[in-house]
Amino acid sequence: MSGILTRFWAIVLCAGLAGPVAAQDLGALARFETGAIQDIRRGAELRLEISQGVPWRVFTLSAPNRLVMDFREVQWGDVDPQSLIAGVRVTAVRMGGYRPGWSRLVAELAEPMTIRTAALETDVTSGRAVITVRIDSTDQATFDAASGAPQDPRWDLPKAADVTAVPPRDPDRLMVVLDPGHGGIDPGAERGTVNEADLMLVFARELQDVLRRAGGFDVALTRTGDYFVSLEARVAAARDAGADLFISLHADALAEGQARGAAVYTLSDAASDAASAALAERHDRDDLLAGVDLSRSDDRVASVLMSLARLQNAPRSEALAKHMLRGIENAVGRVHKRPLRSAGFSVLKAADIPSVLLEVGFLSTDEDLRNLSDPIWRQGMAAGIRDGLMAWRDEDTALAPLRRK
Repeated sequence: MSGILTRFWAIVLCAGLAGPVAAQDLGALARFETGAIQDIRRGAELRLEISQGVPWRVFTLSAPNRLVMDFREVQWGDVDPQSLIAGVRVTAVRMGGYRPGWSRLVAELAEPMTIRTAALETDVTSGRAVITVRIDSTDQATFDAASGAPQDPRWDLPKAADVTAVPPRDPDRLMVVLDPGHGGIDPGAERGTVNEADLMLVFARELQDVLRRAGGFDVALTRTGDYFVSLEARVAAARDAGADLFISLHADALAEGQARGAAVYTLSDAASDAASAALAERHDRDDLLAGVDLSRSDDRVASVLMSLARLQNAPRSEALAKHMLRGIENAVGRVHKRPLRSAGFSVLKAADIPSVLLEVGFLSTDEDLRNLSDPIWRQGMAAGIRDGLMAWRDEDTALAPLRRK
């Protein structure tokens, strides 16, 4: 026997599903058990079975077209998201953590489709729940009009509160913001039981400890657990922390060919090579696939002003990259054969903060995978980065009086 949550149906039927479906008043934590996504007449059906009912919501986002489901919260286990797909109208699925206490599922749509019905049914005996979402094909204009993340105080963060101004930091200490790439719904590169998001979080914590013990550094992380942080939020976190330096940490995998050793990327509109361009495009697309709505992020005037600021700041980022590579090579003995590169990484676009992206190594290469999994090797890598930052700090301080004010 099952009971349909009548409040949810009332919201769905009254609203006619013209826009995002509201969150539901349920509670507790659930475990994903099974599911399927299949084509049906005029659209597709998504069906999830979980161990118990939880608060959830569903909505659509465009550019690219996708269906997003949020839960408080579901443990996904080791399910392969692509195994759920049994049709052509949904082309890819991602699932994972979104924020602390939140889980998210994102389904990429092959065509614009709007939500027809959405329901959660629970078994009164076992408490198990089945979520069924049906979507219908439509035109792009109708899809765009109905898309957008709903604003709901039960789900969204409140407006920032008025707080007392933070006293100024010691000018002799360098604020370094470390950005462990990926996280939550976006695990990054994967190789066996190792994934990039977890590995870079571990390394970021180790590097944070090395820098703090060196003295002269304050260190903050853009994420401290396995949850998703958008590219825009990572840059905002660096600015909020008053960062003097921003270092994004990654360990990608190559689909073709081999690469080994560390490489450091700086921001450039024109990538230094095709591989760098593909890497930047993949990192930015991960943000879209995680369900982030970037439709209102284009401000042309602000973009021009920031480009001018980056032009003045670019030599500092390039000097940072060179000093880091020297420190790393001295510490671990080898870097990538072409270690200094550039590409249009969105995460490096803080106009007023010297920023680099460090590929600590490549999970697709056996030797790098062994090194990245070895805590002793990682300590050496962290020491090399520390030495590079100290050398950059000394040089940058000496050049400060010569910069245009």
